[in-house]
Amino acid sequence: MKHYTRQKTAVWLIVSSLALAACGKEDAQQQAGQMPPPPMVSVITVQPENVVLESNLPGRLEAVQTAKIVPQVSGIVKRRLFTEGGYVKAGQALYQLDDASYSANLESARAALMAAQAASAKAGADWSRYRPLAEADAVSKQEWDAVVAAKRSAEAQVKSAQAAVRAAQVNINHAYITAPISGVIGQSAVTEGALVNAGQTHMATIRQTDTLYVNIQQSSSDWLKLRRQLADGSRTQNNNIEVGIELEDGSEYPHKGRLLFVDAAVDESTGQVNVRAAVPNPENLLMSGMYVRVKLPLAGAPDAFVVPQRAVTRGKADTVLIVNQNNGMEPRIVEITGQKGSNWVIGKGLQAGDKVIVDGIMIAGMMGAKQVRTQEWQDPNMPAAPVQAAHSKADTDIRAASQAETDIQAASAAQ
Repeated sequence: MKHYTRQKTAVWLIVSSLALAACGKEDAQQQAGQMPPPPMVSVITVQPENVVLESNLPGRLEAVQTAKIVPQVSGIVKRRLFTEGGYVKAGQALYQLDDASYSANLESARAALMAAQAASAKAGADWSRYRPLAEADAVSKQEWDAVVAAKRSAEAQVKSAQAAVRAAQVNINHAYITAPISGVIGQSAVTEGALVNAGQTHMATIRQTDTLYVNIQQSSSDWLKLRRQLADGSRTQNNNIEVGIELEDGSEYPHKGRLLFVDAAVDESTGQVNVRAAVPNPENLLMSGMYVRVKLPLAGAPDAFVVPQRAVTRGKADTVLIVNQNNGMEPRIVEITGQKGSNWVIGKGLQAGDKVIVDGIMIAGMMGAKQVRTQEWQDPNMPAAPVQAAHSKADTDIRAASQAETDIQAASAAQ
């Protein structure tokens, strides 16, 4: 046991000596008057690129087709034939109205048709008998004209009765209210037994939601500015316009939309230009009426620089800090021409290869540092590359000493 205690004490003496050696080295450096190293700043080395500029605008979703179900005939609702909130196909029966009165009207119209057909048959027979007599001048012209008029009148009565039959049949068909379009049907506004009036009662609404419109409004001044920039060449037109959608919770919608049109007129009441896009909705995640943010890439900036927003100080003159060739911090006035996500797009003020400081400015300023060290800035929103931990020589010795202690304990237990 004493032997084990002496070995354990020796191990901890090794560890302590290593730690004291490291501290002594630092004290020696401070006593020698060595200056601390320059502070570290994170920089981004910028290069010019053709940047597609996005306008982040508010938008409202709207169903591509919306059909309000209104009865074409009046009656009592006998049955509701759909599930609220479900998907219905065009032509599918939605409601059945009581059609007893319409069936009676149909029977009456059919009877009137039979009477008209009988009268037409008699008028036709009279015309057949009188025709050879009229050709032989055996009857007066007045009598012949009366026979011809009676035949034509009877034929007209038949056509009128046939139309009445068709109208009565249409009313019976309308007693079965069907879906005019395919889509998702909402809540029923009427119940079984309710009286609905033709052309007045709103019964339900169907919305086609597999594709949705996005109605966007952009100020006329911004639109005019964009047109002028396209004309003078400071911006280039984006011919492949895909619209990005940001949902209310801040998440990015996985499907891209496409721009449909930009209105040729300005809304006089708001001073806005109406823009419409279409976005697919295969998972039915989007709903009509939902508020979204729309990323509209209408133009691009040639030979521009993209820097994080945190690297730019906004004011009367927008500025950034760069690390010059002498490793000093130097302010630079820049011109912001647009925004791309969480970055500013800078058109003027930077050159290829400039190192723009993103992080570490405050610490360097507090230290009054005239020079700084640099490291490339890593976007926290991007997944970090796997990094292997580097261990100092002292840490390695401590781990070796700990392993030696474990071996000593095992040897003592074996004895």
